[in-house]
Amino acid sequence: MSNATPYLDPQALADTVDAVRREPSLGHVTFSLEGQTDGGLRLNSQTGALTQAGNVDTSRRGKFKLQSDEPVSLLGSDHAVSPAEYVMKGLAGCYAVTLAALAAQDGIALKSVDVNLAFDVNLSGFLGIDKNVRPGAQQIRVDVAVESPGTPRARIEQLVRKLQERSPIRDTLANPVDVLTTLK
Repeated sequence: MSNATPYLDPQALADTVDAVRREPSLGHVTFSLEGQTDGGLRLNSQTGALTQAGNVDTSRRGKFKLQSDEPVSLLGSDHAVSPAEYVMKGLAGCYAVTLAALAAQDGIALKSVDVNLAFDVNLSGFLGIDKNVRPGAQQIRVDVAVESPGTPRARIEQLVRKLQERSPIRDTLANPVDVLTTLK
């Protein structure tokens, strides 16, 4: 183990793993978000309740505010982060969490983690110009730099391979998931 400070308390993580093993329902978590348009392409959102093991925690409702918009070149007013940038933020944040957890489990102390992402989209799909082009991302690229003094590169490479297998947001983006849209 290096002199770097652990990102995540390994004992707290082990306790969480044990708790979910003993009571699997603790592993069932639902995040929620509420949003309202604010003219143009802007959306104001706030965190909703968090549900874990069937228990609703309303203390998160409205605790954090998020705004989205599009750049002027994409007909927005450029007053906030774009939805594509939020997708990248979600993936980057999940990578940071997943790397911290995996490192703690593997006894690797992280000094720093840097992620740089790119989201490629072809507007021909979104605009309905070319039915052969999907409206979503064509590719999302992530560069990860991990600093862990004293840890051999092979262990860091193994950590990044595990990251790709265990990141919930990467899994959500890389594999089909049911998205149910209901008109209220």
